[in-house]
Amino acid sequence: MKKIFIKLARLFGYEIIDQNSFTSPTLNKELNEDLSVLNNKSIILPLGNVKITKKVNSILIILRMNTEVEIWDQNKKRLFEEPKIEYSTRSIKSLMKSINFCKKKYPNLKIKTIIVEDHSKKENLEKVKELTKNQNIDIISLDHEKYKPLIKKQKSVDTFSNLASLLQSFEIGKDKGEDLIFFVEDDYLHFESMLEEMVTSYERIASQIGKDIFMCPSDYPYLYMSNEKTNVLIGNKRHWRTVSETLCSFMTSKNLLNKYWDNLYKTCADRHNPFEKYINEIYKNEICISPLKTLSLHLTNINSSYGLSPLIDYKKLWEENK
Repeated sequence: MKKIFIKLARLFGYEIIDQNSFTSPTLNKELNEDLSVLNNKSIILPLGNVKITKKVNSILIILRMNTEVEIWDQNKKRLFEEPKIEYSTRSIKSLMKSINFCKKKYPNLKIKTIIVEDHSKKENLEKVKELTKNQNIDIISLDHEKYKPLIKKQKSVDTFSNLASLLQSFEIGKDKGEDLIFFVEDDYLHFESMLEEMVTSYERIASQIGKDIFMCPSDYPYLYMSNEKTNVLIGNKRHWRTVSETLCSFMTSKNLLNKYWDNLYKTCADRHNPFEKYINEIYKNEICISPLKTLSLHLTNINSSYGLSPLIDYKKLWEENK
């Protein structure tokens, strides 16, 4: 009778929980294992099952890299006070670890990475090429001349380059992206579970609310400096909060990228104050969430409100990606 009941439950899409043995007979798993199935269902105890309607089959990751500028628009040193190339290589290494962790769990998920590099010194570029040689990663150079007619003349070459690399990244996402596009910069260190958690939480939360969303991988300190109300949502393995501001590292769908192309283009056409003015305008109409605790650590100056996420062992994550 038990076997028949389990078969009937599976047939009708239900899951059975045996709290005595702490197992699920329909899933053939213990309840402390990952019960969710990518592109199918998200199961969180004791909240039950969310049927996945916002399926993710592919991710395009676009990383902007500048191995020369220490901190753009600032005269400060980053945490640990190393040359910029050290942050770039550790960032890329941590990203590759997160990609490989996600691929191992979801081998059918298509993940492509493109690095937009901004005129790196030859020796720095060779370090990055050596680091990424066995990965599915393309490295392309920023085309300054292409963007001179499109971007207002800036006070410094560094500012122009920052705007141009961002615009080139957005254009690549618009042209080559499929399901999700993840824009990220080369001064973030990522926890190994970052990409898996973002993908599975995207599927769960977007399916639950019935619309595409934006996701930020960092829990920025400036989000705690105002008395702004927020909603807390359950992701795959952690909580997420709604936010109304991000920097330029975020993940979203191809649909929302196209819908808000004008905002993204205007972000790059000139240096605004704040820099992300037109990106943040999007969040008045769309939901954006960031993780609690952080999945990615923005390695800026230790006193920067845009930098280090709270309650993280910074030194440990830095050393793990040496």
